[in-house]
Amino acid sequence: MKKFAVLNIGQFGTGNRIEGFHVNTIENHLITAHRNIHKPHKHNFYLTVLFTHGNGVHEIDFVKYEVKPGSLFFLNPGQMHHWELSDDTRGFIVFHSQSFYDLHFVKEKINHYPFFHSIQNLPVLYLEKESIGYFSRLFQEILSENTSVQIFKIPKIIALAELIYIEATRLYMGDEELEMVKLNTYSEKFQQFERLVEANYKTEKAASQYADWLHISPKHLNRITQNMVNKTTTDIILERVFLEAKRELISQKFTFSEIASDLGYADYAYFSRLFKKKCGETPSEFLYRYR
Repeated sequence: MKKFAVLNIGQFGTGNRIEGFHVNTIENHLITAHRNIHKPHKHNFYLTVLFTHGNGVHEIDFVKYEVKPGSLFFLNPGQMHHWELSDDTRGFIVFHSQSFYDLHFVKEKINHYPFFHSIQNLPVLYLEKESIGYFSRLFQEILSENTSVQIFKIPKIIALAELIYIEATRLYMGDEELEMVKLNTYSEKFQQFERLVEANYKTEKAASQYADWLHISPKHLNRITQNMVNKTTTDIILERVFLEAKRELISQKFTFSEIASDLGYADYAYFSRLFKKKCGETPSEFLYRYR
């Protein structure tokens, strides 16, 4: 019976490693960790990847994104992904845990950055040619510093990682007004809503109940979700339900009926019809593509 992996930082390399942190080149990562990453898998840490050469496809939570020079990807813990890359692929990766960030950034929260704010947000930034060299140098400096024995090694690595997030956020948001997420009341409510969905999506599908938990009207909650990600409250709830359905399908730990039941649907036929309506294919058709 197949089971998808949930990887932790300790599985990636040895040497002069900082607790909760890892950096490497893509080409070396593909060699040393290929046994772990050639199939769909999750991580329990944050991941940032810059591709400087090569091409391919990076699939994140069952959505395919083009890989090309200048592709800068950001993944949250728990997101499923895998990729198909050309032989000439090069670039950099940086991993860190939630605890690593929280330890060194006491006054900041990582979800202040738009790419880590919500899994609804686009996980990739395509850099213009003039920006690729700048970001490459930041990653290269982190890589070099990681093996150094200089004083203030960790503070420098932290500062460089933070600089990558700051500069990426400026490009990610483009010409939009740069307002901090913590000052946006819609953002705060949306984050609360996403946390409620994450905790309750298997047992509660009603938008009105989530609005009640947030002490706002269903209409206002829908206004918030439309403002933040241009989706209805129900869309977000069901997207989380069927994301989990897809994850459970490819793990092949349960039957189709057991998956439907686990997600709160006693009638498998209804679940299958809803899956096809939302995902464009039946559970069987989806699974066939991932065998």
